Amino acid sequence: MGIAHPDLPLSIRDITVAYQKKPVLRHVSLDIPEGRLIGIIGPNGAGKSTLIKSIQGLVPAASGQVSIYGKPFKEQRKLIGYVPQRESVDWDFPTDALDVVLMGRYGKLGWFKRPSKRDKEWAMECLSKVGMADYSNRQISQLSGGQQQRVFLARALAQEAQIYFMDEPFAGVDAATEKAIIQLLNDLKAQKKTVLVVHHDLQTVTEYFDYIVMINKRLIAAGPTEEVFTSDNLQKTYGGRLQFIGEHTAVHTDTNKKGALV
Repeated sequence: MGIAHPDLPLSIRDITVAYQKKPVLRHVSLDIPEGRLIGIIGPNGAGKSTLIKSIQGLVPAASGQVSIYGKPFKEQRKLIGYVPQRESVDWDFPTDALDVVLMGRYGKLGWFKRPSKRDKEWAMECLSKVGMADYSNRQISQLSGGQQQRVFLARALAQEAQIYFMDEPFAGVDAATEKAIIQLLNDLKAQKKTVLVVHHDLQTVTEYFDYIVMINKRLIAAGPTEEVFTSDNLQKTYGGRLQFIGEHTAVHTDTNKKGALV
């Protein structure tokens, strides 16, 4: 796939990740265009979360290279915003919503410089964008799951990043929060930001994303949704775990999630 182009927000070359010598991702190479809203889809255990973690150096890669706008990730870290899976966060940590969002400013401030009045104003603005301004002083442990997710989205916004990685932001949230999240993602896209979202609901793929990456331990397909999201590619990605109802609707028949929509 050649040398990474400096105009591309993300280029991955031959990434392989293994846990206890067992490959989770195998030789993934991928170029991501700018200003797209990108869904990363695949079955459980396909390596979706591992992919975005390995890009950021959160899990070590056995081989491969990652470049952000043509430079190594460590040189471009300030351009990245990250929303982890909600289940991976310690919600009992004694802090309020505003302080969580202010954590998103530390990449620009440095860890030893106190947030300014402008930083706090921007953090409040980010909370407003996700409908959480009235909860700024609320302890995060007292928030509902959907509210917690909105706070973490506000933290990512506070980073003023160019590329956002979001690990299943729609998981376990109510309909109002899901609507607020997709509106926020579309706002980021309108600002020419690049947003990569690990996603599990196939029914909303064509509605939410204009570009998709399909993986199952290796790259199956990547490209504009209308070109790549086909029954053939879905079958290659999910194998016998899909029962097709329509052209792009499928029921997950994996033993772990029998009958659940992916």
